[in-house]
Amino acid sequence: MKLRHARAIAVFGIAVLALTGARGSGGGGCDNNSSGSSSGSGGSGSHSDSDSSSSSGGVSVPGGGGSADKAARDVTIDKCAYDAATKKLTAKITVKNDASLDYDYSVTMKFTGTGAAPATAVKTGIAVTAGSSASAELTTPYPGTGDGSEYTKCEVTRAGRL
Repeated sequence: MKLRHARAIAVFGIAVLALTGARGSGGGGCDNNSSGSSSGSGGSGSHSDSDSSSSSGGVSVPGGGGSADKAARDVTIDKCAYDAATKKLTAKITVKNDASLDYDYSVTMKFTGTGAAPATAVKTGIAVTAGSSASAELTTPYPGTGDGSEYTKCEVTRAGRL
């Protein structure tokens, strides 16, 4: 094989890797507000939820390639709402640990919406055994004076395995 053929094959291989990704990025965040559905890779997803004491909520989970991003992909937001009874913004999540080791997770959730100042909730020490999942609830006091309807989105801004 001539040197120019070898170079052409190498350039082609690099181009293929660049276009397809040399590592699995796990996809990006989702925010499609599809009722009751879950999408995305690695368990992250999006849905819209409403009940008598909450507003509708879109959710998103960022994706990427680092270890923190792997932990973020383990988190699924099940419900994002304003709880009128407690006057708190609430996110109910499920953390799925597909690894072969037990982990404690830490999750930071950001609540946002139209005309709303961002609010943040943090939950640490979510214990998840290997090959199983656990549910948790993140809450933060409602910073507004209205009915909470301005908060329409929950987003995992940081997640980690401890």
